[in-house]
Amino acid sequence: MMVRSRKTRVGQHEHCDKCYNLHCQVSVQISVSCMVIKCHKNCGASLHMCKEDEHRLLCPNETVRCLNAHYGCPLTMQRHRLAKHLEVCPASVVSCSQEWNRWPISDTDRAFYRNVSENPQAKLDLDTAIALRDQELLFRSIKMKNIFPELMVEDSAPQATSAGVNSPAGEGACSVDYVEFAENGCSVIEGKELSKEERDALARSRDVENIQNYSSWERIFKKEMEGCKETVKNLKRLDEKVEEKEEQESQNCQRETRDSHQGQETAAAAPDMIGATGLAPWEDGVLERLGKEVNIAEYNMYLAHNGAMLINFGQLAACTPREKDFVYGNLEPIEIKTIRSFNVPKSYRVKRNYTKDPSCKAKSVHQSVDTADLGVSLEDLPKCDEISATLLCSLEKELKGHLISQGSSTDGLYIDVGTQTYNFASAPFKTNASLADVVADKPLGLYVNTEAESVTRRHNKFSSAFSYMCGHFFRRDEYCSHFRNVHSDIQAGLNGWFQQRCPLAYLGCTFTQTRFHPSGHRGTIKYCQDVNTLVLQPEVPSSLLCESEKTFRNLGCNMDHLSSLPLEILQHIAGYLDSFTLSQLSQVSHLMRDVCSTLLQERGMVSLKWEKKTYSHGGSSWRCRKKVWEFSFVFSTVDTWNFSNIRSMSDHLKTCPFYQREERTQPTALACLGEVRDKQGDEVKHRR
Repeated sequence: MMVRSRKTRVGQHEHCDKCYNLHCQVSVQISVSCMVIKCHKNCGASLHMCKEDEHRLLCPNETVRCLNAHYGCPLTMQRHRLAKHLEVCPASVVSCSQEWNRWPISDTDRAFYRNVSENPQAKLDLDTAIALRDQELLFRSIKMKNIFPELMVEDSAPQATSAGVNSPAGEGACSVDYVEFAENGCSVIEGKELSKEERDALARSRDVENIQNYSSWERIFKKEMEGCKETVKNLKRLDEKVEEKEEQESQNCQRETRDSHQGQETAAAAPDMIGATGLAPWEDGVLERLGKEVNIAEYNMYLAHNGAMLINFGQLAACTPREKDFVYGNLEPIEIKTIRSFNVPKSYRVKRNYTKDPSCKAKSVHQSVDTADLGVSLEDLPKCDEISATLLCSLEKELKGHLISQGSSTDGLYIDVGTQTYNFASAPFKTNASLADVVADKPLGLYVNTEAESVTRRHNKFSSAFSYMCGHFFRRDEYCSHFRNVHSDIQAGLNGWFQQRCPLAYLGCTFTQTRFHPSGHRGTIKYCQDVNTLVLQPEVPSSLLCESEKTFRNLGCNMDHLSSLPLEILQHIAGYLDSFTLSQLSQVSHLMRDVCSTLLQERGMVSLKWEKKTYSHGGSSWRCRKKVWEFSFVFSTVDTWNFSNIRSMSDHLKTCPFYQREERTQPTALACLGEVRDKQGDEVKHRR
């Protein structure tokens, strides 16, 4: 057995490098070995003294920093406690990625959503409050320039014109256009090409901005110039090959013509099935008459059987010229944005069997329909609702993949052009305006469904404007409680289980009730609009509220008994509060902020705040500006839920204004009662 030797470290003996004997008896010599010692951290390891520094890298009792020290965790601990600490590490922050979809409302549910918008109390319901939050995010994400580009404010900045077009022909200097790409578009900057002396002088100058990039630019331009020269050489070789190929094709066509003249007499003597009607291959104008009298199938069949004779008699060209065939003689660049933006090239030539005779083609007239055909002036036309029209267009683009009345092309010749006219009171819109900016001064209602979808197959959720994400940050040990209570228990049951609405909600009734409360103590689930999350608000008995009001009335309204308590007691009380309550308590006063700050390492979380730094040479980078300590928005964990002691929904229906009963005093026959009587009559007759 051969053991591969490793290089002995500096300060480590050759014997100690391979010795693992706890009772090593090798004589202690300076150049051979050293004494065996035990770990000073009492981990139980025995080793040679020269390996002590190496053992510190593995000793479980060695004090080290947290693995998330670079992310803001300030704690130090023994190495064997790191794994347990990561579960409660304040720098181990998790982002909730729960997603759901919410679609705009339909025209059939306008009554309910109109009543919800008019009733301020109905906006406090859980499903309505979450829907309003999603609607606000939706309005911010929809940009008007993507939906109505024709209704945007025109840019008043003059467009730069090319200097090379207006320059005199005698000037030798040619103009060069440089395109500077910005964040929202590109701007054209014009300038004249510099001579070699001017470029050298510019390179030696130190007053030019970004002069350190000159050598890189010059190297890039030289490579591009060499590539252009090579492209010109390749094009010349390609033209020579094309000319040789055309000469070879013309020689082949002449050879075929001589062969066909040899069989001309035999072909003329053969009986022709349609020669008697004046459509013989040797008669002039036969193709024009065929195009008028027969269909396209018979026309192609005639060309297939009599093609050689038509060529011999000059009715048909032996070789179709390149400019008349379906080829691309000269390719021109086309900017392809979508499959619907294809334009027919100028070099396009259709096949002969598609068009037949161009002189006999039926004339077509382009007819457009516009709002001017209604006979009403633009001022008298009704104004469109910005919100409804924008949501409808966004939904059409989301589900169908294109805008309303967007032009489409079935092939390279025919294009269906569609237009849709909108008349908005707030048009034209600003360049970067969103739907939220357009309707900022108007009273907002509810335009999205209160019911959300967690799973859908109708669109791509990655780039959808109708998909929403929770996006809140939590400590790793708090994420499980948040997801189970908020998303699984509450949000997933808002459509009739956790929160119950009146069965006549489709008629406009806004009555709702919460059917569950946490077990063990009374509390109410509410939606906090300040932090955009669900919170648990405990219910305080009315007797305690009355006693506190009397105490404050006797001692003065400005007296705060909680702030007068010792700091130790305040810290003990704050230790029983959840993270959301601590975040709200820290904003009450400076004293409460100091009390809550003592619990940050135990109950809070730390995150890095980044900022973008731009340098003088134009480059940029991101750097950590500071570390921020804060509390998350998770409430106390609820393990079980109990049914609330509330009225039954049938009690509400007795007084519901939308429940209209129709009382019947006259007897009415049941639907199947006539059949039963007929059967009984038949049985009686059969017995007789």
